[in-house]
Amino acid sequence: MRRIGVIGGGAAGFFAAIHASASGNRVTIFEKSTKLLSKVKVSGGGRCNVTNECREISKLVRFYPRGEKFLRKVFCKFSVSDTISWFELRGVPLKTEPDGRIFPVSDSSQSVIDTLMLEAQRFGVVVKTKTGIEEIRPHGEGFFLISGSGQDYVDRVIITSGGHAKAAAYDFIKSLGHSIVDPVPSLFTFNTPRDPVRSLMGISMPCVHIRLEGTKLAYEGPLLITHWGVSGPAVLKLSAYGAKWLHDQVYKAKAHIRWDAGFEEDTLRSDLQSYRERHPKRRVGAHSLFQIPARLWLFLTQKAEIDPDQHWYQISNKQINKLLENLFRFTIEIDGKTTFKEEFVTAGGVSLEEISPGTMQSKLVPGVFFAGEVIDIDGITGGFNFQAAWSTGFVAGTSVNQ
Repeated sequence: MRRIGVIGGGAAGFFAAIHASASGNRVTIFEKSTKLLSKVKVSGGGRCNVTNECREISKLVRFYPRGEKFLRKVFCKFSVSDTISWFELRGVPLKTEPDGRIFPVSDSSQSVIDTLMLEAQRFGVVVKTKTGIEEIRPHGEGFFLISGSGQDYVDRVIITSGGHAKAAAYDFIKSLGHSIVDPVPSLFTFNTPRDPVRSLMGISMPCVHIRLEGTKLAYEGPLLITHWGVSGPAVLKLSAYGAKWLHDQVYKAKAHIRWDAGFEEDTLRSDLQSYRERHPKRRVGAHSLFQIPARLWLFLTQKAEIDPDQHWYQISNKQINKLLENLFRFTIEIDGKTTFKEEFVTAGGVSLEEISPGTMQSKLVPGVFFAGEVIDIDGITGGFNFQAAWSTGFVAGTSVNQ
């Protein structure tokens, strides 16, 4: 029986603690705040997006902008199917939504929290809140975990302290000799403070194509116009893939929006010209085309210098081309971002080159393990970050006896 210290009381921390204690170890979770499983609590609007239906590992890893190769080995040890089985066997039935996201049938994150807490209690896991570990000091074959309230000696330590906005938060890990990939925000909305598109707050489109100008970075999916700019799954997912590039641009960039990802430029031009011929006396603003919401249609026509009261027969080919441009390549100027503090996700963390994916053990300091967002892995929205937490937590927790 070993004494195991788990630093961090989040999803990865609890999962690692449960699996480390299941083999008879004495496990203590050290959490610097008073809140446990805080991201689980707020995830998915309080419903907890447990994982995603994507079960084929070769496809699953593509949803991680950083860590794809590393995660292949991790997911072979604890997969999406394993996650689903684990929770359902413990009384948390799950359901799959049309977009592949998986939630508790209860639609309450408390179902997940209660299960993790009960499992930890069942195996005798001790939880110490308001105990932030400031230093890990190797001693003999174990470690002293130094906090403001004293020190605890453990035989193994699993670091699951999560992602942080500032590199200084990783100093206690750097002191062990580990390299830290500078953290930058991931999963954020695009602010467009000078763009009149914000006047359309509340309008959503089911499937747009959005691309960052000057790059090959693009994504398709739902988009929502907000009072600060644009949001929705397409934007959040694009922000994850473009996290480091956008950080380097100081969050000042241009993005091009195709309001329907299925639009083809030549077909769109032909459709507009055909509509003009078939409905010459219809006012442009009277009927929106291509299932575009009326307010957005009026906005786009005015951007194309078309008066909504004009009749279609009055619209020139030049105006058709301008309307086409706004439908197919609408440009927004990004100036800033908005992150969600409770669900803050970072790109960056402990370098993957210094961790064994088969055990999650440090290659530099035997007896030190990692799990969760503290390492340089992050996924897009849709349950992928939690899946990485469950999988890395399982591997770390089941490897501490090696």
